[in-house]
Amino acid sequence: MYIALIIIGALILLLVLIYNGLVKKRNKVKNSWSQIDVQLKRRFDLIPNLVQTVKGYAAHESSTFELVTSARTKYLSATTPEDMMKANGELTSVLGRLFAVAEAYPDLKANTNFLELQQSLGKTEDKISFARQFYNDVAMEYNNTVQMFPSSIVASLFGFKAEPFFSTDEAEKAAPQVQF
Repeated sequence: MYIALIIIGALILLLVLIYNGLVKKRNKVKNSWSQIDVQLKRRFDLIPNLVQTVKGYAAHESSTFELVTSARTKYLSATTPEDMMKANGELTSVLGRLFAVAEAYPDLKANTNFLELQQSLGKTEDKISFARQFYNDVAMEYNNTVQMFPSSIVASLFGFKAEPFFSTDEAEKAAPQVQF
């Protein structure tokens, strides 16, 4: 009788430990996604200033400005991490085009405000890159726990789902094509 109680108690303890571990890892994934979101918000705050500065020198490049605005709006209206990841890839690609446009204007490249914005955006991009890497590491650890035995049993019982990885799509990997 005592042995049965000890075994049941041990199983309950194991269940609680696995459940708490899953919750802890899921919260770590959510926190790391929030860190990416913070850096992306910083980038989005810099973009209008950058666009306005470039507009002053390259007013006839309106299609590039519209693409930047459209990509930024897509991200801000995205509701799921997957949609945000996709919209972020589009924005990154369009920002590459914006900087390619800026290369054609020597006066713009010498503008102090533009240079400061470009440096701030570069630093923010580095922070985003590190935050993405951390997110993927945390998501992998969580996904392993969700998918490996015996924690997979507890995960399925309590509805824990695997989290997506932040990956680079093919469009973001390719160099932007800009024609003048």
